[in-house]
Amino acid sequence: PLGTGTGGPGYNFDDEIVPDLTFDRPYLLAMANAGLRRGMDGKIHGTNGSQFFITTVPTEWLNGHHTIFGEVADDESKAVVDKLDAVATDRMDRPTEPVGIVSVEVLK
Repeated sequence: PLGTGTGGPGYNFDDEIVPDLTFDRPYLLAMANAGLRRGMDGKIHGTNGSQFFITTVPTEWLNGHHTIFGEVADDESKAVVDKLDAVATDRMDRPTEPVGIVSVEVLK
């Protein structure tokens, strides 16, 4: 990963869709991907790598297309996501000033 929204880990993996997990609420973490692709072996493969996104509204149209793997755990963290969502963006929907996630805590 290049830290620019491009690049990746050098490998891809298939979706791991769990039908009971749906994009019915905000603050879900899911894998970003480029859809399904036919590999050199002729089989259809997923394009998940290292990029992910956090929803800020329900996004049911994503059901079955992106692997949900977590959610924002508490109100303080949700407030951070809301601040990220509110930053000014250009016409390509990129932040006009650099923003980033400095640290995260993974809860089990």
